[in-house]
Order: sequence, then C-alpha cells, then structure tokens
Amino acid sequence: MSFYTESGVNIDEGNRFVSLIKDMVASTCSPNVIGGLGGFAGLYDISQSTVKEPVLVSSTDGVGTKLKVAIAAERLDSVGIDLVAMSVNDILVTGARPLFFLDYISSSKLLPEVLSKVVAGIAAGCRIANVSLLGGETAEMPGMYAEGDFDLAGFVVGLADKKALTDRSNVIPGDIMIGIASSGFHSNGYSLLRKVFFKDNGFDISDNIENFGTVGDLLLTPTKIYSDLVGEVLKNSTVHSMAHITGGGFYDNIPRSIPEKCSAYIKRSSIKEPPPIKALRAVSDMPEKELYRVFNMGVGYIFIASPNAASEILNIAEKLGESAWIIGEIKQGSGEVFIEGVDF
Repeated sequence: MSFYTESGVNIDEGNRFVSLIKDMVASTCSPNVIGGLGGFAGLYDISQSTVKEPVLVSSTDGVGTKLKVAIAAERLDSVGIDLVAMSVNDILVTGARPLFFLDYISSSKLLPEVLSKVVAGIAAGCRIANVSLLGGETAEMPGMYAEGDFDLAGFVVGLADKKALTDRSNVIPGDIMIGIASSGFHSNGYSLLRKVFFKDNGFDISDNIENFGTVGDLLLTPTKIYSDLVGEVLKNSTVHSMAHITGGGFYDNIPRSIPEKCSAYIKRSSIKEPPPIKALRAVSDMPEKELYRVFNMGVGYIFIASPNAASEILNIAEKLGESAWIIGEIKQGSGEVFIEGVDF
C-alpha cells in the first residue's frame, strides 16, 4: 500500500472509476467532440456552426440537499439528471442551445460502483438535453466530508446567436404567460422539505403517503429538462422572454424575465399541481406566499409572448407530451409578481 493510499486517497480506484464510466460518457458525445475521456481538457468543435454572431452562454449549479435524500434512499441515478437539468434549464432562457456539460464530484472516499450510478444519471440527463458530457473531475478528499457523503456540481456551455438572445425589454403589457408543467419539486427547497417530511412529520424515506406514493418517490422525482420544447418553440414562434422557475419560486424568478415597468399577474387556478406538490400541501400548513416563494408549485418553465403566439406554443407543447397552460398576463407595473388568491 502506498503512502498516498494510507492517507485516504486511492489513485487506482480513481482509474477504475474512469474505466467504469467511459462508455456512459461516450454515449452522450456528438461528432463535435474531439478526443475521448481522460485528457487534460475536453475539446468541442464549433467550426460547423451556422450562427452568424456566436455568443457562448454558460451556467453552473448543483442539486443542493436533495443529494442527502438520494444518499439516504440509496437512489443515486436521478440526482445525475437533476444536475444536468438545473444548469441546462438556466441557459435555455437566454435562447441558447446547450452544447456540452462538465461535472465535478467530490467525496470523502471514492467508491467507483456507487458514484458510477451518479454518472449514469448525468449521462442520461445529457442525452435528454442533447448535450455532450465532455469531461469532469472526481476529487477524493478525506477529512472534508463525513463517511459516505459526497457533493456534485455541474457546468454547461451553450451557443446562441447574439441577435436571437432573449431580452426582457421586449415584454410589454398585454403579453401572456404560458407555464410548462414541472415534474415535482425539481431540485429546490430541499432543506425545507427535509424538515417538513422527516422532522416535522417523522416520515421515513420508504413510508407511503396515502394517495401520493412513497416519500422517496415524491422527493426524488427527477427535474424536468426543457431543451427539446424550448428548441421547437424558438424555431416556430416568437417569444419575448422566458423564465426557469428554480430557487426563489415565482416571486424571485419571474422578475428576472420582465422589465421594471411591468408586473406579472398569475392565475393560480390555471395551474395543475403534480403529486409531490399536493403531498406537501397534505402534510404541511405552509402559507401560500411561502409556497410560491420557495417552490415551482407545478410550473417549471414559463414562456412570455404576445397573445397571438399562445396557440402555437401550446400546440408545440402538446405534441411533445408537455402539459402547458396560460397562467397569467403582463400588466403595467414595477417589476412585481402578483398571485391570485395570495396577492389579489
């Protein structure tokens, strides 16, 4: 045994981990990827792009304490999808097409069979998002994490035409808001969710909540990735702005997508909440204001467009199997969000 291994870092296990995930990574790669896994850097060829004024768009994110739920449930593949979704959905709102993704996994001890399940989920998310998993880093850091714990970070780079970038200044009073269904909590609010389900109500990960399923299923539903939908909508319709309803819910995210001279009015009754949201309501008396401030409440993505574009966007969503509704309108205001039954 080497001195480095005795200190808690095993180089051989790192090499074995790379061999376990090599085919997973390859399954995501487009012809634009140059070289393979294991180099010092990933290479991606954009010379064939037809974009006239190319702008690179990037974002980074993690999955927060949803990871603790996944570790407790020993269900690690879904958080890989979450990792891709959180970054990809963020750059979609700019009008960019995601190109490639990188991951960072840090752990107390490298367990190749365990972490390869995470990478399997990351690869699955990349295939859904149509991005290449270009590379990543696995850091073994004994003493930094409790035994069995690890953390994830993801990074995505996309490409947009400068003239086609979304600009919230295009939003005007009279525009409508089309909400696209979420799959559940996505990857936000999990410190609060863990308190509500596990501390306040004493549920175990495998407990069944009547009419809704197990706690594990409700909390580990993967975050929806909107790449295909956004791509089709932008090809076939005119959109003034878009919003990813992530951390901060309605009240913090929608103002990032509208000008200060406008306000958004949300018709809460038009939104169909998925089972995880309904289950939260069943076990908690959380105020409506906080629910819409923390969670997506059933709407993971929003298109803001003129009323004339509504039918086209709704038709595209239906063809792709997405649930979509007109959930509100834009009025003259001061950059605020008002929700039916909460604020008006």
